[in-house]
Amino acid sequence: MELLQSTAEALRLLMAGDAELWGIIFVSVKVCFLALVIATPPAVLLGFFLASRIFPGRRVLIVAVQTLLALPTVVIGLILYMLLSRQGPFGSMHLLFTQQAMVIGEAILAFPILAALTLSAVQAVDPRVAETARTLGAKPWRTSLTMLLEVRFAVMAAMVSGFGRVISEIGCAMMVGGNIAGVTRNITTAIALETSKGEFVEGIALGIVLVIIALTINFGLALLQGRGGSR
Repeated sequence: MELLQSTAEALRLLMAGDAELWGIIFVSVKVCFLALVIATPPAVLLGFFLASRIFPGRRVLIVAVQTLLALPTVVIGLILYMLLSRQGPFGSMHLLFTQQAMVIGEAILAFPILAALTLSAVQAVDPRVAETARTLGAKPWRTSLTMLLEVRFAVMAAMVSGFGRVISEIGCAMMVGGNIAGVTRNITTAIALETSKGEFVEGIALGIVLVIIALTINFGLALLQGRGGSR
């Protein structure tokens, strides 16, 4: 009964348009969006390069990217904290406990997911796609673009996975953001804070928002994939 009451209060809080609550949501979405914008182009290019080229050290790079997938977020946060602290090499930039530091951390977390999934997608492309493009006189950049278009939905799925990881992680955001109210407090750090205080209403409200965001993004991706398949 207490859970039902807390959930009902959480829904009322969301519907009331609580400024503090929606400010936290805005920080989360903004940071995750910027992180993906920064991480996606180089990660997709790296994934495509590793999948389509043979060169010395390629296997080492692939293993490194795959290893980063399992790297705990708190470790990334710790490394960034040491780099951005006053005693660190980038301390003079004063980025620690700012949204910019959070964006950097989340971009690093999203990068290996985007690169690894793009790598797998490009490797699964029928080799005849590239061969046909070259036969028709396509230049190397045009051939590469054709292959990327073949895996565009897989890249979108990689972006969804990356978004899911960065918006739901807490370790890196807490360490480099500091959970400062109105500045760097995001959904996950706010949930952790409110739960530790025994205040579950706001935590449930933010949890509901996380679920809605995840469902919306995945539904949108499924819709796009369905339209692409029908074409």
